[in-house]
Amino acid sequence: MVCLASMLAVAIIAGVYGRSSLPPLPMKDGCYQVLPEVGIFRVEGEAIILQFPEFMRVLEVREIAPPSAKYFISRNNGTESVTYQSEGRVQQSDKELWFLPAWASDSGEYTCTYRNDTYCVTGSITLHVYESNSIDMNKLSYWWSVLEGEKVKFNCPSLSRFNKTDRQIEWYKDSNSTPLQLDRGTFILPAVRRSQAGVYTCRLTVLINEQRYKVSRVILLHVQGTDPAFPTTVPEGFTSGADLHSSSTMSTVNVFGPPVIVSPVNGTIFESPHGSGLELVCQVLTECQMADSTVVTWLINGQSVASSYLDRRALQGGRRVTRLSKGCQIEMRLIISHITEEDKRTEMKCVTQNKNGRQEVLAMLQLEDSTFTWLVVAMVMVSCFLTVGSVFLYVLFKPKRKKKMDYFLARQSSTFSV
Repeated sequence: MVCLASMLAVAIIAGVYGRSSLPPLPMKDGCYQVLPEVGIFRVEGEAIILQFPEFMRVLEVREIAPPSAKYFISRNNGTESVTYQSEGRVQQSDKELWFLPAWASDSGEYTCTYRNDTYCVTGSITLHVYESNSIDMNKLSYWWSVLEGEKVKFNCPSLSRFNKTDRQIEWYKDSNSTPLQLDRGTFILPAVRRSQAGVYTCRLTVLINEQRYKVSRVILLHVQGTDPAFPTTVPEGFTSGADLHSSSTMSTVNVFGPPVIVSPVNGTIFESPHGSGLELVCQVLTECQMADSTVVTWLINGQSVASSYLDRRALQGGRRVTRLSKGCQIEMRLIISHITEEDKRTEMKCVTQNKNGRQEVLAMLQLEDSTFTWLVVAMVMVSCFLTVGSVFLYVLFKPKRKKKMDYFLARQSSTFSV
């Protein structure tokens, strides 16, 4: 019985924590809840396609597809929720929400719900739309950190859902109104110098419902090296759209100690089962006056996320600054939609830098060994088999004892003989 109970317990553990199982989703107000998406930061007057990639990934991984279920996208507007139709300036298109174009008043939290009469699962995302004169570049920009002398190559990010027009993507550096001469819209620097660091803006025209809309993205390129030609502070803001103030508006800061990575620690191993998602958070402690100019980024095998092999499965963002009793803490999230065999022993590096110094922490990505649970099951079964076999052999070859009467007679006989 003890052996059977042990086997049953191990089988239950294997079923709950095995390779194909996933922890249950939390529930609120009758709906299963998916973790919030990484927030989106955009500029008003441009087209925005709002997606829910983590939400859709959870539906796919968990094979959630109840019959006759539909998608509903809504916005929490005070005490009531506003749902959207398939027409108008803000319209729902299947599993997406289109802003044609977006305004600053569109900022807020949006919820995607997948439901029928008996089943409901929901996820959320926060959209920030900035006015042209109040842009927060630290949140709007895609951060890119490289070493001097490296080859820099990247495309205009997050454009996969747009239909591009015949006009080529144009790139601009800092406040220069003359576009850079690039090959097919790809930004390439064969051997980057520190003087080439700065803010790069890509602009293009897209076609949605036979209408043309503007779209832009901003990349903040940081180059670590010895060339002092470019300052390491960050421009304070934009003049209009995604343009920047001239370099003369760059803020100066007091000199403090270098930023410190408090999590993860060097040598951390992130384990995850095959097919499951993983979220990594890098936490950096720095002086609050240096928070805006402190870079925090993730590198994958020494490359930026966008240029790594994980480009289509990883998303970096959600930068958050929290004021503590001693300094400020900066968080940068890296979300990997699903882990595969290809990710085994992948090098994950968190890098932080400001004008006072640089620090990096090395971690590793590793697949959980799904054979461990079944090895335990096998060991328990073998142990049970050996136990049963030992009991059987003991009973079979157990030596027979003489009866007590014979013992007393023998003892009595020996006594009389003395």
